Amino acid sequence: MQNTYKILISGQVQGVGFRPYVYNLAREFLLKGSVSNDEHGVIILVQGSEKSTHSFYEKLISFPPPVSKIKKSSIHEIQYPKFDDFNIVPSKKSGQLDLILTPDFAICDDCQKDIKNSENRRYNYPFTTCVHCGPRWAITKTFPFERSHTSMDDFPMCDDCIKEYTNPEDRRFHSQTNTCKTCGIDLFLVDNSGKKVEVSKNDLFKSVANLLLEGNVIAIKNTSGYLLCCHAENGQVVQKLRDKKHRPNKPFAVLYPSLVALKKELPITEKQEQSLKSVERPINIINSKGFKGKINLEAVAPGLNQIGIMLPYSGILQLLANQLKFPIVATSGNIHGSPIINDFEEAFLKLNHVADYFLNHHLKIVHPQDDAVVKFSKKYITEVLFRRSRGYAPNLFDISVKSDKKIMALGAHLKSTIAYAPNSYVYLSQYLGNLDNFDVYKRFTEVVQDFINVFEQKPDVLLVDSHSGYQSTLYGEELSIKDKIELHKIQHHKAHFASVLGEHHLFNSSESVLGVIWDGTGYGDDGQIWGGEFFEYRSNNMERIAHFEYFDWLAGDKMSKEPRLSLLSLSNPQMEHILNEKFESHEISIYHTLNSKNKLKTASVGRLFDAVASLLNICDFNSYEGEAAILMESLIDTYDLSKCQAYCKISENGLIPTKELIFNLYLDFQKGNSKENVILNFFYTLTSHVFQIAQKYQYKNIAFSGGVFQNTTLIDMIKEIGEKEYKLYFNINLAPNDENISFGQMMYYLQCSNK
Repeated sequence: MQNTYKILISGQVQGVGFRPYVYNLAREFLLKGSVSNDEHGVIILVQGSEKSTHSFYEKLISFPPPVSKIKKSSIHEIQYPKFDDFNIVPSKKSGQLDLILTPDFAICDDCQKDIKNSENRRYNYPFTTCVHCGPRWAITKTFPFERSHTSMDDFPMCDDCIKEYTNPEDRRFHSQTNTCKTCGIDLFLVDNSGKKVEVSKNDLFKSVANLLLEGNVIAIKNTSGYLLCCHAENGQVVQKLRDKKHRPNKPFAVLYPSLVALKKELPITEKQEQSLKSVERPINIINSKGFKGKINLEAVAPGLNQIGIMLPYSGILQLLANQLKFPIVATSGNIHGSPIINDFEEAFLKLNHVADYFLNHHLKIVHPQDDAVVKFSKKYITEVLFRRSRGYAPNLFDISVKSDKKIMALGAHLKSTIAYAPNSYVYLSQYLGNLDNFDVYKRFTEVVQDFINVFEQKPDVLLVDSHSGYQSTLYGEELSIKDKIELHKIQHHKAHFASVLGEHHLFNSSESVLGVIWDGTGYGDDGQIWGGEFFEYRSNNMERIAHFEYFDWLAGDKMSKEPRLSLLSLSNPQMEHILNEKFESHEISIYHTLNSKNKLKTASVGRLFDAVASLLNICDFNSYEGEAAILMESLIDTYDLSKCQAYCKISENGLIPTKELIFNLYLDFQKGNSKENVILNFFYTLTSHVFQIAQKYQYKNIAFSGGVFQNTTLIDMIKEIGEKEYKLYFNINLAPNDENISFGQMMYYLQCSNK
């Protein structure tokens, strides 16, 4: 007997080859019917025996396409006219989107083989993709995911590509990004005067490789934005790139031609290898101890014991890698502080004094994205996201919301992201950057409108940081007035805490949770600058229970850029000789005079790190955010907890005595203890405070967030001391830094605010 069933699939199921996979699977089980996309996911109608249909369904759910992720599925019998065959039906959208969007995927092994094979018609074609790989979010205008909804629609398929597209036996069957040399996208090379460099298509990447070998900087338009590239073993050209990009010390990422080439020069762990080869293909920050290559490490990553490594993730980068015998710097195509550039005219205008040549193409990048960055801790192999962008955005796969209102959270200021819940899912934008920069702010406002346009819905609620000076807050206030949207302000560190609670589904926990939230800055409920906070979460209520003892906030935002100011604020008279080495006498007098009029205080652990770095003569001036803390951790290779000592204990009222901590650390250093041991004792002191607070208030569940927890040595110490006795929670699919604020704002609003 022939029955008809309707199968609904939701999740990451569009742009992943789901429909062609279903088509071939249905034919395998001799079923008739149809498969199509809609605004919710994938709809399958199948007609056949009950046994065959359920076997088909079980195999589909158990073994879906490689890059798909099924969130929900259902099957039920329906009444339907008889089908004559099984067909893929063009997408129909009858309502507003309620589906997981599709991120970009790294080039797959099969496509890599195609572009290396001189017998294949895609030999040397840089935009080779299939249903399993290629740009998705970067080129998407709207959903459901069809070619006509992407910028790939500007390139109509030739007859050969149409044959592949319509052939069920072909890997490119219904591949929406399908193109080839005949119908697809051309690359062209120009110098920084705008003159086109005449070179054949087959020799293009060989020419680019030679230009890199000769010491040129090349701006390469990739599938998610421009990269600035140069020879990583040539310290002179790396320094030239630093000078022109206005990036004096911040480390550059390095692209290796292959995993084989990388492993010859740098030992990597199994987890790092898996990450480097994953479909997300992020940059991995790897310890450079044991490095055997010729990269100029001091030029690429000044003062650090680590280096950011990436492997080719697009056809463009893979074809270049095929011609390279050396690693290259591959850093965001921008001037330091600006957003990644995605348009040739803008790139030429802003980068022609930086790059010697431009490798360009005409595929429009709708959503430009930086490369994502991760790091694994050494002892516990804990993965920490440093930047959540290409390959991850715009989804939070395991998070769903229940709200009658459409909610948009506008995040923080320095590491800006936007979260939107227009339906049952939460969407989190790619990393955007520091909103002090006008171009970043412009990109930020464009992403807000992109989300509104994609989902065809304006938010009912806007969430912003409680800091009245943040550009995201000011924009939210303007948008709220303009469009008559309800506005709520969420305290910065409560949003951090809520981000971890939300990720781990802890809001309904029957036990209270201790929140340890440490970062550089955030406007507190008492009008002071928070950043060393302990919260309790219990029954949809969040309360601050302890914090680092306040110290003077000097010179406004200048304090975060000059670690010596944090040392000045935390020092006592016995440390005057150190301050005299770092300040002119009139400077100290000026700062004290200014501070006598300024009553602003801070509990910032980020500034505590700065003070220690300055005291140890590691860093007095930050040239990039967090430089002092990164340089400190970089001095540590390994540690032995049994040899560590704490510099202070929490006080009876639960405060952590910051000045006592710094003074005892100073005495330890004066006795001749090494910088490395002093830093380890400092980390151990911070770690011990966590468990002193937990014991004092009898918590067994502890959640951590804030930029300080990008310190993987600190994470390892916390796990080593507390993992057996406590349940420890860290951000996992979000960066612990301010990128998670937008998501945390949303979680706090939904779970903790009195709406």
